[in-house]
Amino acid sequence: MFSPSFTISNKILKNIGVIEAAKEVIEDAPLLPLWEKRFREDAIIRTAHHGTHVEGNQLNLAEAKGVLMGMDVIGRSRDVQEIINYRRVLEVIEQEVDRKVGRITEALIHKIHRTVVHKILSEEEIGMYRKKAVVIRNSATGEVTFRPPEPLDVPFLMREFIYWINKTEEDDIHPVLKAGITHHEFVRIHPYIDGNGRVGRAMSTLILYLGGYDIRRFFSLEEYYDKDAISYYESLQKASSGDLTAWLEYFTLGAAIEFERIKGKIHKLSKDTYLKEKLGGKQVFITDRQTQIIEYIQTVGYLQNKGFSALFSDVSEDTVLRDIKDLIEKGIIKKVGKTKAARYEMV
Repeated sequence: MFSPSFTISNKILKNIGVIEAAKEVIEDAPLLPLWEKRFREDAIIRTAHHGTHVEGNQLNLAEAKGVLMGMDVIGRSRDVQEIINYRRVLEVIEQEVDRKVGRITEALIHKIHRTVVHKILSEEEIGMYRKKAVVIRNSATGEVTFRPPEPLDVPFLMREFIYWINKTEEDDIHPVLKAGITHHEFVRIHPYIDGNGRVGRAMSTLILYLGGYDIRRFFSLEEYYDKDAISYYESLQKASSGDLTAWLEYFTLGAAIEFERIKGKIHKLSKDTYLKEKLGGKQVFITDRQTQIIEYIQTVGYLQNKGFSALFSDVSEDTVLRDIKDLIEKGIIKKVGKTKAARYEMV
């Protein structure tokens, strides 16, 4: 029976505290719909890029964004396909969460794997447990760093693992810790011939979502791993002894950093509870141009007529003034002064 071993250290407790505080702010923030859409799109791009780049994908962030936007990008066909596949994996996860999937099954995990390696592995290897032994080597030295279980043991280990996922409730273990354990145990078993890291990270995200920690689907833990891939793989390796404490310290720190980053961004754009009071908790629909106006005021502190041309080189002053008037009427910004030198500020 799979039974993870770890200690709730002070580091883990501190990280969970940061996560909980950030989660509350993010979920309660009165984001304008267009901002929410942008945050989610940004998270998708970062996740697809960093989730593949950490394993050697050669496309940069701008190129990955181009692929997701349907543009022709010059690069290895595998790299392009990996980006497309990772985006589809996120869609699979969202669909499962939206339909309130009750249990994690082998069929679902195979589905995620098939999506991850679509057009990359041969048909007989897609969604099928590996039939041969594999080793994990240090990419720099070639040294064997880990030997996953023998292929004959994989089906049994996966069944035990899936049983643990489904029987473990929030009262038993914090959802973030459950996601971290899921991530590690999946890559430890290494059930497939390829794509295990991507599936493991996707499974971790799925567990977070199902546990109520999707934080409006704004986050990308993949970026945290990719920024220091050596620490990521070393932290996974440390847990191969059976004690997951160090890995969970690393995992919860990554979630804390990412959640805090998103909280800070939301504070900057929406002024959080202050804006919520002004808007009465209601959502307000604004245009892309109005969003740019608000973001500019949030960053600089104010906007004047003479700054219109720098902000919108191809839009007339009258058009910008109409947008501003609408924002004033919605109670989002205010006009200070009555002449051409008047300033527009956040309410």
